[in-house]
Amino acid sequence: MKLLAVTACPTGIAHTYMAAEALEVAAEEAGHEIVVETQGSAGSTPFTEAQIAEADAIILAADVEVRDKDRFAHLPTVTSPVKKAIGGAPALIEQAAARAADRTGGAAPAASPGTGAAQDMDVKQFGTGFGSRLRGWLMTGVSYVIPFVAAGGLLIALGFALGGYQITEAPDIVSIGDGNVSTLTFDPGSLTSWAALSFQIGGLAFGFLVPVLAGFIAYAMADRPALVPGFVGGMIAVQTGAGFLGGLVAGLLAGAVIMGLKLWQPPRALAGIMPVLVLPLIGTAVVGTVMFLVVGQPLAAATTGLTNWLNGLSGTNALLLGALLGLMMAFDMGGPVNKAAYAFAVAGLSTGSETALMIMAAVMAAGMVPPLALALATVVRKNLFTKPEQENGRAAWLLGASFITEGAIPFAAADPLRVIPSIMAGSAVTGSLSMAFGSTLRAPHGGIFVVPLIGNPFAYLLAIVAGTLVSAALVIGLKSARRTPGTEPAGTASTTPAAAPVTG
Repeated sequence: MKLLAVTACPTGIAHTYMAAEALEVAAEEAGHEIVVETQGSAGSTPFTEAQIAEADAIILAADVEVRDKDRFAHLPTVTSPVKKAIGGAPALIEQAAARAADRTGGAAPAASPGTGAAQDMDVKQFGTGFGSRLRGWLMTGVSYVIPFVAAGGLLIALGFALGGYQITEAPDIVSIGDGNVSTLTFDPGSLTSWAALSFQIGGLAFGFLVPVLAGFIAYAMADRPALVPGFVGGMIAVQTGAGFLGGLVAGLLAGAVIMGLKLWQPPRALAGIMPVLVLPLIGTAVVGTVMFLVVGQPLAAATTGLTNWLNGLSGTNALLLGALLGLMMAFDMGGPVNKAAYAFAVAGLSTGSETALMIMAAVMAAGMVPPLALALATVVRKNLFTKPEQENGRAAWLLGASFITEGAIPFAAADPLRVIPSIMAGSAVTGSLSMAFGSTLRAPHGGIFVVPLIGNPFAYLLAIVAGTLVSAALVIGLKSARRTPGTEPAGTASTTPAAAPVTG
């Protein structure tokens, strides 16, 4: 069979490319040809028309809305969460080949061990329910927001690093007033001037967060005609003080309005201008009216209440929140629960409160622990791990240091009952300690490479080390406890990301 696949995750960094590699390996082992389009943060190379024309079926392994999905409307399709493509790629390849065979009247390949009706049902039904679609829409918005948060947050953090916390009181390098742009005093030899410039650029980048979130949630729901009402609704959320919550509502509202308008069959004379004029015009008017007159103020009050609650967290409450976020970050290593904790932290960055910055720091620290702990465990007790796991352990050092929690997936897939509780415990310790130490972070990503921009960096590193040691000790202890003399490590088969989960 000639198969196509699209992989995409909310951040577009790790899952996207791990899933692509797993599908390529599984297709080669099954004797099929496959071409994968990775819709990641580095952009993508779209399929050629010839590849689409020759394809027998397509696999959509994505947690966000796949771009330009209409290209594949004629192909038998298997949809799946991106994480299932990492741990269960052979089953997806098998299902795609079977559906292609059904269409052409050929024989479907024999079922491989470990696959069955339950697994097939799980893959077939993913993405058809409203809950799955809603999550896909929201994650699409978040995926487009992250680069703005990263760029703005790092520039703001750099401004603080160069100019100190008093940089917030420095005058803008460029002032816009009365329609004229005037450049204020800027001394190329002054560190404070460069700090102020970095801080101002970062602040402007942060100003796009809510409109971009709303615009691309709407885009995921109803395509390009929804972009304008989504962006405008997001900007109104900013102006009314509705913040991140307002952006979510504005995006969903804009998408719903445009989806509803698309149900109307216009006269032939209007059909050509519907997507570029009628839909954006009516959608923007409706969304703007609702945001200004109905939901803006209540959401602003809710946002203010959330901000006050975050600022009021201290002592035991802060420690418990840090532990909870740590547990969520490690639970599924980049899956929906992990992304929920991460999205909560990123949303707090827009408030700029001290506690919100502490939450962001705790989330990133907790997310670094799982791969670092497993990398350490493979060094300390090498004989407990298979050769492929030891190789994955060497790569996990860099993945963990870069805040790519997915580096722990191969270990969890091979031995989930021992690995997942161990890494959750260590991440919870790190999250609590980071909150207790009061470490802060304005950048949503970067791992060890943004430590110079972290508030209280030495204590922050101590929290990461403590959690890593806890998780590594638990993994080693649990794996050692179930072994008897002469037994082999769990998962003697390949434990690369393409391997199907094996419990042992």
